[in-house]
Amino acid sequence: MPIALPFKECPIETHSFPTNNSPIAKTTLIATHMKILERLIQSRKNSVATAAAMALAALTLFSTSCSDSATEMAETVEPTKIVFISGIPSHPSGQHEFRAGVILLARALEEQSGLPLEIAIAHHGWPEDESIFDGAKAVIIYSDGNARHPVNEHEAKMDELVDNGVGLMCMHYGVEVPKGEQGEYFKKWIGGHYEAAYSANPHWSPEVELNADHPISRGVPGFSANDEWYYNMRWASPKTAADIVTGTPTRENINRYVHWNQFAEKLLGTKQTIMWAVERPDGGRGIGFTGGHWHRNWAIDDFRKVVLNAIAWVADIEVPESGVSSEAITEAQLNENLDEKKQMLHVALPSEADLTQPAAKPVPYKWPGMPKP
Repeated sequence: MPIALPFKECPIETHSFPTNNSPIAKTTLIATHMKILERLIQSRKNSVATAAAMALAALTLFSTSCSDSATEMAETVEPTKIVFISGIPSHPSGQHEFRAGVILLARALEEQSGLPLEIAIAHHGWPEDESIFDGAKAVIIYSDGNARHPVNEHEAKMDELVDNGVGLMCMHYGVEVPKGEQGEYFKKWIGGHYEAAYSANPHWSPEVELNADHPISRGVPGFSANDEWYYNMRWASPKTAADIVTGTPTRENINRYVHWNQFAEKLLGTKQTIMWAVERPDGGRGIGFTGGHWHRNWAIDDFRKVVLNAIAWVADIEVPESGVSSEAITEAQLNENLDEKKQMLHVALPSEADLTQPAAKPVPYKWPGMPKP
């Protein structure tokens, strides 16, 4: 007569066996079961007794080995710490929603990804208490740039973190700093940066392509998103960054010109880098991502996934083969935690209409600080 054993997969325990992992506890458990086993075998009144004895022996081995492996896993897996810095409020409602965007990404990583992570967040600029960086494997900055960049006046601390192998990822306007000393830092830290009068920031809707050979692209076949995709970065020389996400700007897919110059115009119709990654000599990693202007785009699954993959990668976490998992973002969630602005707008989910906006008329060259004729 077969006996159905009430086994569950490890590490769930369904029996009141000792959980102490010491050699004494293991010996006591095995000895107790062996005595029961001996009595059952001696009785041998029927096949049920024999089967029960065999089952109990298997259960003894299973429970002890399962307890061992579960305990060892719990002892060896330590969460990887990632620090987010969201920038100060900026732009009209629904744009540059750094605080709300960081909260969505942090929730996805800490509560939905299944990865062993510890998330710390400093909202609205550089943290007052720099101990937040203790033990961090990566820093993610989603903010304005130039004079409003969180790293301003904190370059020495950021450089110290980088020199110690801490990963750094900057998103959207956070990739823009002035050329010169700050620009050189960014070339070292993340491989390049947006440079005024050289780079450009139109709003456009590319069919993006991904570098299939890089872990950041795992689980992301491609996507379309209308965003203020910066392009033509000022790279370190020689270029150290690998192109991760690319797209091709054209007159037809640009629906708004913001800052424009002759360099950007000459590159129309050519593939441009809109996310890049670098592995630094210090052992750390760096990433630049130029999207993230429109808050609605976090609800595009593959847009969000490639960013979550990048965050995991820059923190030196193995990106899962299917990419970092997260739950779909609802319209209600998009409208949570928005910064208080003069006129608050409801953020709608992304739609086909975002991608089919009419092409903008060409504009004269213009950028902040442009010399007057």
